Amino acid sequence: MSSRGGGILVVGDVIDDTVVIPTGPIRPDTDTVSTIRRVAGGSAANTAAWLADLGADVTFVGAVNTADIDRHTALLPGVDARLQATDTATGAIIVVVQGADRSMLTDRGANAELDFDAIPDALIGRHVHLTGHSMAASDGTEFARFLRRAKAAGATVSVSPGSVAYIDALGAERFAEVIAGADVLFASLVEGAALAGASEPSEIAARVPASTLVLTMGADGVTVDGTHIPAVTAPVVVDPTGAGDAFCAGFLASWLEDGDAIAAARAGTEVAARAVGVVGGRPS
Repeated sequence: MSSRGGGILVVGDVIDDTVVIPTGPIRPDTDTVSTIRRVAGGSAANTAAWLADLGADVTFVGAVNTADIDRHTALLPGVDARLQATDTATGAIIVVVQGADRSMLTDRGANAELDFDAIPDALIGRHVHLTGHSMAASDGTEFARFLRRAKAAGATVSVSPGSVAYIDALGAERFAEVIAGADVLFASLVEGAALAGASEPSEIAARVPASTLVLTMGADGVTVDGTHIPAVTAPVVVDPTGAGDAFCAGFLASWLEDGDAIAAARAGTEVAARAVGVVGGRPS
């Protein structure tokens, strides 16, 4: 655990989500009655929002269009939002939710211009959480450099790849090089499989070099360094968007207190169960 003071710095994507929940199968060439909501999203921003909801001292760095600075700052209550302004449109995603499955149509927008080198050392607290979305348009060099800078400053670091697409784009070997040194790696089962070249959780845990590897498996719960933690059953599932981001927040808030990864995973599943009960990826 880090001896560095301060709070948690979350760095990564911030997005305008359009969440579409059809009432039934999508019918081609005609109308399908749906619930459509426009909400703020982005994996990193969602995790920051949940951390603030849990009472953590959290700072968030992301990139949005200049005209959206005030709006997205207001959409992160309790978070010290340090948004970088760009001329590019704020990132946008259309999320189509069909039961437990989601399809995402993504325009990274301003997220592709996030400048890691412009983040001052003074913002690096006791822990830094990074999402792989922020290296979608690069070879990961800036991401890796900032991770090393955070470690050199005495912070612990966690990484969430965010999407298997980013692992595939860089290649598993290069992605592993970029995130080397992270204290905690959060990965879905499919992301872990892409990194390890194996499909079973035990094989993934044996092949992925991470101080603490957390594999999230949706309704099947999570495994932490090979130990299985069941999911918490949600009273109602409205939208699974952001459940993994909420899990990361619950895990980190607990883990940074005492370093107990098993207890932290249990705490994370409780927050994830809250997240699936609301539309979008942030606290209601």
